[in-house]
Amino acid sequence: EVQLVESGGGLVQAGGSLRLSCTASGHTSDDDSIAWFRQAPGKEREGVSCISSSDGRTYYAASVKGRFTVSSNNAKNTVYLQMNSLKPEDTAVYYCASDPYCSGTGVYWGQGTQVTVSS
Repeated sequence: EVQLVESGGGLVQAGGSLRLSCTASGHTSDDDSIAWFRQAPGKEREGVSCISSSDGRTYYAASVKGRFTVSSNNAKNTVYLQMNSLKPEDTAVYYCASDPYCSGTGVYWGQGTQVTVSS
């Protein structure tokens, strides 16, 4: 089992930046890529980004491409989501999850962190 803990959410003005962190512990494997998802009130959860644990490839939703950057520090078992040029529509609870092969299916989930972007 993998435990995931997110941090770094908060309130920011439109155009600002935040960096989210996701620290993993427990039994991790080469298959345990880490993805970021988000869910806004009244909306379905959507995939935001993923970083492959096997080759480091990164994936982004069209809505965040060019503004968000996912990276990892393997020594710290931590994945980061740098979010720049934030928009009010980025407001959501952000979750990290283990996502084998960045398939878009989360297996183990963190507790979520709130990101609020004011206009």
